[in-house]
Amino acid sequence: MSLTEIPVSSTEHFVGSIISLCVDQVRLPDGSLASRECVLHPGGAAVLAVTPEQQVVLVRQHRYACGLDLLELPAGKLDAGEDPAACARRELAEETPYTAQSVQLLHEFYSTPGFCNEKIFLYWAQGVEANSQLQADAGELLELVLLDDKQVREALAQQRIRDAKTLIALYWWLARREGA
Repeated sequence: MSLTEIPVSSTEHFVGSIISLCVDQVRLPDGSLASRECVLHPGGAAVLAVTPEQQVVLVRQHRYACGLDLLELPAGKLDAGEDPAACARRELAEETPYTAQSVQLLHEFYSTPGFCNEKIFLYWAQGVEANSQLQADAGELLELVLLDDKQVREALAQQRIRDAKTLIALYWWLARREGA
């Protein structure tokens, strides 16, 4: 049985610097019509970086939409035509004092597929060094946070980390450390 919804029409309601909003009419597999509200996003990349001292590199920043200061992996929006791996390395160097010699793709996933097409490329940094000369983007206020294994476990247990991409990465890192 096909579950595919066929687009019939699309109306763009907003175009911003990061997202666009549209309402689409779709034909369902049973032939009926339905409306779908969609947030269109260029995608992003996030990077799990661990220092030579075995500390996870995170940033704390205020997320206005949530009204909270969140602990997150260094991450950001893909620029037009940008390679996701290059984006991950750039974001690490812009948001923290660290760089990575290379990054390895861990997983691609959709942040909220019920209404948004944002795909996040999650990378693991290799050859992490504290030698970045880059600065955060204008208007981006960040605090560097380094957590060791025990502190990561405590932060997870106390639900101090609420960002999905960061949760995915940290649980992967802990499982890898335990040999899973």
